[in-house]
Amino acid sequence: MSKSIPLITILLLSALLVWLLVAWNPSPSESGGHEQLDRPLDLADPPTGGDFELTSARGALKLSDLRGKVVLLYFGYAACPDICPTNLAIIALALRELTPAERDRVQVVFASVDPARDTPERLAEYAGYFHPDIIGVTGSDADLRRVAKQYGAAYRRTETSDSAMGYVVDHSAYSYVIDASGALVQVLDHATPAPEIVATLRRYLNETDPI
Repeated sequence: MSKSIPLITILLLSALLVWLLVAWNPSPSESGGHEQLDRPLDLADPPTGGDFELTSARGALKLSDLRGKVVLLYFGYAACPDICPTNLAIIALALRELTPAERDRVQVVFASVDPARDTPERLAEYAGYFHPDIIGVTGSDADLRRVAKQYGAAYRRTETSDSAMGYVVDHSAYSYVIDASGALVQVLDHATPAPEIVATLRRYLNETDPI
């Protein structure tokens, strides 16, 4: 009986991922049905990484606060029609493939590039939909641009006069792997498969003894 539980979990999560990839769409009041306006961008600058401070629903969060953990940093926004749900669903699958001890040493940070609409509370709800261990953060436009520049993340606001949403935010869709010392060590492409994310996280977890 105990061997059937992981299989059931995997099947349920796989079904969720398929639903997100194929059928999920924000309500018309948020997206206006303009999924194709959400376009991934390339990196704006060579990513260098570094410490930063943004705001979560629990208060200020510094990257240095997470020292000792492997961090997966992703830039997006809560009203994103398809790119963010795809990436976050895959990341959630990867988190669930880790052991509890491994998850204790991993932190996923979802940084919003839509500070006008994404409050810390909204981001907490949105990120929690995918996995309770994902922290949503935001900040002032100046703060977000500074952090985005550190990691080479690109984003731009695109007005959509025929959409109830008013605008969308085109953005790059890379995930940044930061090791336990706080150094940027790898950049993962959009929709990197969950098993590859798991292997990457474990590689850097294995380089550091548990704290």
